[in-house]
Amino acid sequence: MNQDSQTDVKSEHVVDPEVWVDDHGDVLYRFALARLRNSATAEDLVQETLLAAFKAKDRFEGRASVRSWLVGILKNKIIDFFRKRSRETSFSDLEFMRGELGDRMKASALMGEHWIAEQGPREWASPEDSLSRAEFWGVLRSCADKLPDKIAGVFLMREVDGVASEEICEVFNISPNNFWVMLHRARLALRQCLELNWFQAQGMTGGGR
Repeated sequence: MNQDSQTDVKSEHVVDPEVWVDDHGDVLYRFALARLRNSATAEDLVQETLLAAFKAKDRFEGRASVRSWLVGILKNKIIDFFRKRSRETSFSDLEFMRGELGDRMKASALMGEHWIAEQGPREWASPEDSLSRAEFWGVLRSCADKLPDKIAGVFLMREVDGVASEEICEVFNISPNNFWVMLHRARLALRQCLELNWFQAQGMTGGGR
């Protein structure tokens, strides 16, 4: 393909928002829904993303794919949504998992929360095998859906989207200590859910704790 042809293809996909909807609309919606867990809000932010992209189409330089460009805009829209909502609501998620795990964990000033000897989670046999199975990712998404909204937002921004912890604290208006507590609780909850609904169900747990 010559340079003129490449330019024509790029222009076709940038200037026509209907092509974006057809080619990327479903991906954008699923991305937003996984983080917002509200279909109406997800649809609204996808629409805002497409509108913002259309207004900024002349600044698109083609260094990344159109889909990556649109997802980047959507990420910023989601961060702005959480930032606005954090000023309107207070956090009540710091008690999440505390009672359920209280008999298996202890806290110390130096180490924070950690497992009591012999009470930690079971080892998983060949966890890397699970990563290549679509069913595992379905169970993981189901487990993530059980997290409180704000804890899920913190976890997904940090572990999936790679947003810096300092920015997440600003977005959600929380202290660094609360950020790490919420992230830690999210990891514990997901591990417990996966242990029960995937690894034990598949007979993939090790013999001891």
